[in-house]
Amino acid sequence: MTEAVAAETILGPRFDEAFAYASLLHRRQLRKGKHVPYLAHLMGVASLVLEDGGDEDEAIAALLHDAVEEQGGIPVLNEIRRRFGVRVAEIVEHCTDHDPAKDRPEWHVRKRRYVAALAKADESCLRVALADKLYNARELLADYRQTGDQVWLRFSAGREVLAYLRALATTFQNNFKSPMADELDRTVAALEQMSTSAAA
Repeated sequence: MTEAVAAETILGPRFDEAFAYASLLHRRQLRKGKHVPYLAHLMGVASLVLEDGGDEDEAIAALLHDAVEEQGGIPVLNEIRRRFGVRVAEIVEHCTDHDPAKDRPEWHVRKRRYVAALAKADESCLRVALADKLYNARELLADYRQTGDQVWLRFSAGREVLAYLRALATTFQNNFKSPMADELDRTVAALEQMSTSAAA
Protein backbone atom coordinates (compact mmCIF):
# COMPACT_ATOMS: atom_id res chain seq x y z
CA MET A 1 0.00 0.00 0.00
CA THR A 2 1.43 3.36 -1.06
CA GLU A 3 1.66 6.15 1.52
CA ALA A 4 -0.07 9.45 0.76
CA VAL A 5 2.18 12.31 -0.33
CA ALA A 6 1.57 15.96 0.58
CA ALA A 7 1.06 18.34 -2.32
CA GLU A 8 3.56 20.70 -0.69
CA THR A 9 6.00 20.48 2.18
CA ILE A 10 4.31 20.79 5.57
CA LEU A 11 7.45 20.66 7.71
CA GLY A 12 10.66 22.15 6.36
CA PRO A 13 14.13 23.21 7.53
CA ARG A 14 12.69 25.58 10.18
CA PHE A 15 11.07 22.62 11.92
CA ASP A 16 14.34 20.67 11.73
CA GLU A 17 16.16 23.61 13.30
CA ALA A 18 13.52 23.93 16.03
CA PHE A 19 13.80 20.24 16.85
CA ALA A 20 17.58 20.52 17.18
CA TYR A 21 17.26 23.68 19.29
CA ALA A 22 14.67 22.06 21.59
CA SER A 23 16.91 19.03 21.98
CA LEU A 24 19.86 21.25 22.87
CA LEU A 25 17.88 23.29 25.41
CA HIS A 26 16.27 20.33 27.17
CA ARG A 27 19.00 17.71 26.71
CA ARG A 28 19.69 17.17 30.41
CA GLN A 29 16.10 17.65 31.59
CA LEU A 30 13.85 14.76 32.65
CA ARG A 31 10.09 14.53 33.08
CA LYS A 32 8.99 15.31 36.62
CA GLY A 33 9.36 12.25 38.85
CA LYS A 34 10.58 10.03 36.00
CA HIS A 35 13.71 8.94 34.21
CA VAL A 36 12.28 9.96 30.83
CA PRO A 37 13.96 12.56 28.60
CA TYR A 38 11.96 15.79 28.51
CA LEU A 39 12.17 15.76 24.72
CA ALA A 40 9.62 12.91 24.71
CA HIS A 41 7.03 15.39 25.98
CA LEU A 42 7.93 18.02 23.39
CA MET A 43 7.72 15.51 20.54
CA GLY A 44 4.38 14.26 21.85
CA VAL A 45 2.93 17.77 22.03
CA ALA A 46 4.14 18.57 18.51
CA SER A 47 2.56 15.35 17.27
CA LEU A 48 -0.81 16.24 18.84
CA VAL A 49 -0.66 19.73 17.30
CA LEU A 50 -0.02 18.36 13.82
CA GLU A 51 -2.71 15.68 14.16
CA ASP A 52 -5.16 18.45 15.10
CA GLY A 53 -4.40 20.33 11.88
CA GLY A 54 -1.71 22.68 13.19
CA ASP A 55 0.72 24.31 10.79
CA GLU A 56 4.51 24.46 10.90
CA ASP A 57 4.62 27.53 13.15
CA GLU A 58 2.37 25.79 15.66
CA ALA A 59 4.44 22.59 15.51
CA ILE A 60 7.62 24.61 16.10
CA ALA A 61 5.97 26.40 19.03
CA ALA A 62 4.95 23.01 20.42
CA LEU A 63 8.59 21.88 20.40
CA LEU A 64 9.61 25.09 22.16
CA HIS A 65 6.58 25.73 24.38
CA ASP A 66 8.49 25.12 27.63
CA ALA A 67 11.79 26.68 26.57
CA VAL A 68 11.16 30.12 28.08
CA GLU A 69 9.66 28.84 31.32
CA GLU A 70 12.17 26.03 31.87
CA GLN A 71 15.37 27.01 30.07
CA GLY A 72 16.22 30.68 30.09
CA GLY A 73 13.46 33.26 30.21
CA ILE A 74 13.65 36.42 28.11
CA PRO A 75 16.99 35.64 26.36
CA VAL A 76 15.54 32.36 25.09
CA LEU A 77 12.30 34.06 24.03
CA ASN A 78 14.32 36.63 22.07
CA GLU A 79 16.30 33.84 20.41
CA ILE A 80 13.10 32.02 19.45
CA ARG A 81 11.77 35.26 17.93
CA ARG A 82 15.02 35.79 16.01
CA ARG A 83 15.19 32.23 14.68
CA PHE A 84 11.55 31.34 14.10
CA GLY A 85 9.62 34.60 13.90
CA VAL A 86 7.14 36.67 15.85
CA ARG A 87 4.20 34.26 15.56
CA VAL A 88 6.11 31.33 17.05
CA ALA A 89 7.46 33.54 19.85
CA GLU A 90 3.95 34.79 20.67
CA ILE A 91 2.58 31.25 20.93
CA VAL A 92 5.49 30.18 23.14
CA GLU A 93 5.08 33.25 25.33
CA HIS A 94 1.37 32.49 25.73
CA CYS A 95 2.20 28.95 26.82
CA THR A 96 4.39 30.33 29.60
CA ASP A 97 2.49 30.55 32.87
CA HIS A 98 3.98 33.86 33.98
CA ASP A 99 5.66 36.95 32.58
CA PRO A 100 9.30 35.88 32.13
CA ALA A 101 10.43 39.48 32.68
CA LYS A 102 9.03 39.45 36.24
CA ASP A 103 9.51 37.35 39.37
CA ARG A 104 7.67 34.04 39.29
CA PRO A 105 4.44 34.27 41.37
CA GLU A 106 3.37 31.44 43.67
CA TRP A 107 1.62 28.43 42.11
CA HIS A 108 -2.02 29.38 42.68
CA VAL A 109 -1.56 32.89 41.30
CA ARG A 110 0.27 31.63 38.20
CA LYS A 111 -2.29 29.00 37.37
CA ARG A 112 -5.32 31.24 37.95
CA ARG A 113 -3.86 33.89 35.63
CA TYR A 114 -2.94 31.28 33.03
CA VAL A 115 -6.47 29.86 32.89
CA ALA A 116 -7.94 33.38 32.63
CA ALA A 117 -5.56 34.25 29.77
CA LEU A 118 -6.61 31.16 27.81
CA ALA A 119 -10.11 32.56 27.43
CA LYS A 120 -8.65 35.44 25.37
CA ALA A 121 -6.11 33.41 23.36
CA ASP A 122 -6.23 32.88 19.60
CA GLU A 123 -6.65 29.51 17.91
CA SER A 124 -2.93 28.82 17.49
CA CYS A 125 -2.15 29.49 21.16
CA LEU A 126 -5.11 27.39 22.24
CA ARG A 127 -4.12 24.45 20.04
CA VAL A 128 -0.55 24.31 21.36
CA ALA A 129 -1.58 24.88 24.99
CA LEU A 130 -4.31 22.24 24.72
CA ALA A 131 -1.91 19.69 23.22
CA ASP A 132 0.48 20.32 26.12
CA LYS A 133 -2.24 19.89 28.76
CA LEU A 134 -3.69 16.81 27.08
CA TYR A 135 -0.27 15.14 26.92
CA ASN A 136 0.27 15.90 30.61
CA ALA A 137 -3.19 14.64 31.60
CA ARG A 138 -2.76 11.41 29.63
CA GLU A 139 0.57 10.80 31.30
CA LEU A 140 -0.84 11.62 34.73
CA LEU A 141 -3.75 9.22 34.26
CA ALA A 142 -1.42 6.41 33.17
CA ASP A 143 0.83 7.06 36.17
CA TYR A 144 -2.15 7.22 38.54
CA ARG A 145 -3.20 3.77 37.38
CA GLN A 146 0.27 2.54 38.35
CA THR A 147 0.89 4.36 41.62
CA GLY A 148 -2.44 5.76 42.85
CA ASP A 149 -2.39 8.85 45.04
CA GLN A 150 1.41 8.69 45.23
CA VAL A 151 1.39 10.47 41.88
CA TRP A 152 0.42 13.77 43.57
CA LEU A 153 3.66 13.76 45.56
CA ARG A 154 5.64 14.84 42.53
CA PHE A 155 3.84 18.21 42.49
CA SER A 156 4.38 21.02 44.99
CA ALA A 157 0.62 21.72 44.84
CA GLY A 158 -0.24 18.06 45.41
CA ARG A 159 -3.84 17.03 44.71
CA GLU A 160 -4.76 20.65 43.88
CA VAL A 161 -3.34 19.92 40.42
CA LEU A 162 -6.57 18.05 39.73
CA ALA A 163 -8.70 21.17 40.27
CA TYR A 164 -6.34 23.06 37.95
CA LEU A 165 -6.78 20.38 35.28
CA ARG A 166 -10.57 20.65 35.62
CA ALA A 167 -10.42 24.44 35.18
CA LEU A 168 -8.27 23.93 32.07
CA ALA A 169 -10.60 21.30 30.62
CA THR A 170 -13.63 23.53 31.11
CA THR A 171 -11.88 26.54 29.58
CA PHE A 172 -10.79 24.59 26.50
CA GLN A 173 -14.26 23.09 26.06
CA ASN A 174 -15.74 26.60 26.13
CA ASN A 175 -13.19 28.26 23.85
CA PHE A 176 -11.75 25.76 21.35
CA LYS A 177 -13.60 23.14 19.36
CA SER A 178 -11.23 20.21 18.95
CA PRO A 179 -11.30 16.47 19.64
CA MET A 180 -8.40 17.20 21.98
CA ALA A 181 -10.66 19.31 24.19
CA ASP A 182 -13.14 16.43 24.45
CA GLU A 183 -10.37 13.98 25.27
CA LEU A 184 -8.92 16.28 27.93
CA ASP A 185 -12.35 16.52 29.54
CA ARG A 186 -12.71 12.70 29.57
CA THR A 187 -9.18 12.21 30.89
CA VAL A 188 -9.66 14.67 33.74
CA ALA A 189 -13.03 13.07 34.56
CA ALA A 190 -11.32 9.67 34.82
CA LEU A 191 -8.69 11.12 37.13
CA GLU A 192 -11.38 12.74 39.27
CA GLN A 193 -13.31 9.49 39.54
CA MET A 194 -10.25 7.44 40.47
CA SER A 195 -9.06 10.02 42.97
CA THR A 196 -12.50 10.23 44.61
CA SER A 197 -12.73 6.44 44.84
CA ALA A 198 -9.28 6.27 46.43
CA ALA A 199 -10.21 8.93 48.99
CA ALA A 200 -13.40 7.03 49.90
